[in-house]
Amino acid sequence: MTEAEERRFVTAFTSALASDKGDEAKRHLAAGRPIYYSDDQYREGIVKEHPDGRRQLVTFANDREVLIRDL
Repeated sequence: MTEAEERRFVTAFTSALASDKGDEAKRHLAAGRPIYYSDDQYREGIVKEHPDGRRQLVTFANDREVLIRDL
């Protein structure tokens, strides 16, 4: 990738992130699959949100998901 291509990619990617309304996450939840996301309030792990609204703080070790606690 050239420097110009990289700049165009970063610009497009940053714009897409700024305008994200969570539609894909909503589709995953509606299909019965959990979603994972970071939250500055929980720096010790990743938030796992289940389709039923339950949330858990998890981390990963040795390619396995490890529950830290329910939120």
